[in-house]
Amino acid sequence: MAPKMVESATNSWDITDFVVNQGHGVKGLSEMKLLSIPKQFIQPPEERIDASKVVCEECIPVIDMACLDGPKVAQMICDAAEKWGFFQVVNHGVPLGVLEDVKEATHRFFALPGEEKKKYSKENSRSNSVRFGTSFTPQAEKSLEWKDYLSLFYVSEDEASALWPSVCKDQALEYMKRSELVIRQLLEVLMRRLNVKEIDEKKESLLMGSMRINLNYYPICPNPELTVGVGRHSDVSTLTVLLQDDIGGLYVRGVHDTWVHVPPIRGSLVINIGDALQIMSNGRYKSVEHRVIANGSSNRVSVPIFVNPKPSEVIGPLPEVLEGGEEPLYKQVLYSDYVKHFFRKAHDGKNTVEFAKI
Repeated sequence: MAPKMVESATNSWDITDFVVNQGHGVKGLSEMKLLSIPKQFIQPPEERIDASKVVCEECIPVIDMACLDGPKVAQMICDAAEKWGFFQVVNHGVPLGVLEDVKEATHRFFALPGEEKKKYSKENSRSNSVRFGTSFTPQAEKSLEWKDYLSLFYVSEDEASALWPSVCKDQALEYMKRSELVIRQLLEVLMRRLNVKEIDEKKESLLMGSMRINLNYYPICPNPELTVGVGRHSDVSTLTVLLQDDIGGLYVRGVHDTWVHVPPIRGSLVINIGDALQIMSNGRYKSVEHRVIANGSSNRVSVPIFVNPKPSEVIGPLPEVLEGGEEPLYKQVLYSDYVKHFFRKAHDGKNTVEFAKI
């Protein structure tokens, strides 16, 4: 198969068929040991990371949650959400073994043969809640991203047990369950600064009414400088909780058009503010652009949990935020409409949030 594919690598239909339809993903291309990436993955120069704009002197805050009861930690969390939109947490209560298990499960899923993985593709999956794919939105992208993913939308324990792939479902579910406490703790802290005294049932639906977990796989790339793992974007979530492996490659937009690397810290979780919380906080908390570079020497995995409003919720600046007469910057938007807008186009930086601006 490999020689035939190398001969036909310039044929876009063959690439799409091999990567997407046959279920081999970008991982299948990587394993063919191509000397150069197919043209479909070459990004325009403006979408590749410019090394001269990477700032090594800056880093996002690392926050120890062991002393969460004290005012200092709460202040650090809120300050980081306002300035950076990103921070890392340690001593967060999710056991290291759970984190290691879900990373291993991610490698197990992507090691499956193409015919197994394609059972979960858009065309073949038994549920919209389970989706294996490549890049982001291939049908809308001019250039593809060098990434495969398995996306798992949590509906119920029963559905997950029945429909999620057996090689990773237990580990993914355990990681989600064990992360619920730190997610709630973070949201309670962030809400207090917005004058929200408690997260009642209505606020819970608005802030964390749905969850999605992705298993991401970034294979070794022959020309990492010509493509991207993930293009510039901000998340549409309330919060994202990201587990990195030890390879690195996540970059966050800094000040003055710079990029700041988020170094892997063993046992830590990367937290970032999503568009939904930026909107609900009326711009006080920042949903920041970020991206992932491709890697020429190592396969990388990451496992984000996207903590989202319930799809049927209407999001807009919270009443508590506007109590003092602050003018709303965003209109009221049905969250499911906001998400559809995000997924119908290629990654395009912070443009999605414009959809909600007044």
